[in-house]
Amino acid sequence: MAVQGHILIVDDEAALRHTLARILQRAGLEVTTAGSGQEALDYLRRQPFDLVYLDIRMPDMSGLKALQIIHAQYQELPVVLFTAQPDLSSAVEAIREGAVDYLLKPLQPKVVIERTQAILARGEKERRKREIQAQIDTLQTELKGLEAEAADTHEAAASLPEVSGRYLTRGKFTLDLHARRLTFDQRIIDLPPTAFDYLLVLARHAPNVVDYQTLVAEAQGYQTEAREAQEIVKWHVHHIRQAIEPNAHKPGLLINVRGAGYRLVLD
Repeated sequence: MAVQGHILIVDDEAALRHTLARILQRAGLEVTTAGSGQEALDYLRRQPFDLVYLDIRMPDMSGLKALQIIHAQYQELPVVLFTAQPDLSSAVEAIREGAVDYLLKPLQPKVVIERTQAILARGEKERRKREIQAQIDTLQTELKGLEAEAADTHEAAASLPEVSGRYLTRGKFTLDLHARRLTFDQRIIDLPPTAFDYLLVLARHAPNVVDYQTLVAEAQGYQTEAREAQEIVKWHVHHIRQAIEPNAHKPGLLINVRGAGYRLVLD
């Protein structure tokens, strides 16, 4: 896939900047040209560019001076300097001021295209890294929020009796979590698996009232509307009452708190 980008060419020699523009346009790149350092700065204020080619020797403003201004205002923008009269000190200063490359005139079309594509590809990788880092930062912020919510939930649940090992004992109720069997008032009682899970939730919260949606969420692991939750819970409560109540039609152990939920009586 061809590398895309918008290039700004800055040179006071019209023939050279037009030739360089044609070379880059044939490579599929968008090109804008400027005849002076000040004109280049004006372009940069109006629109974004991906790369600047900048001649060192220009009458109104030297390329090195323009490079200093560009690097101060657009630190991520790569700049390549070129000159027909090279010297070591200007090359060193160009690199010190932030130029990514230093080319000699006459510019070779193949070299220009290869350097341009390499610089643009590197810039695209850096942009992608910044995007990924921004996504990571966003996800980390979201994760911290979720962890804070989890901590609040854990704190709210801290007052509930912990299930230690195999058994949970609450009043006359002992639930064997391995055999998934209830012992009530010294009687061993087998319950349907889901009814056992509902009783476990009620026992952990007892003697507090457990609302319908919490019962469904903790016993069966999914969220539902309050009305639907009430209907789901009713069926499993029926099984529990049949197993533990002396008279299931007049319950005294598993009480319905109208409009709120159910609670398990431990006394």
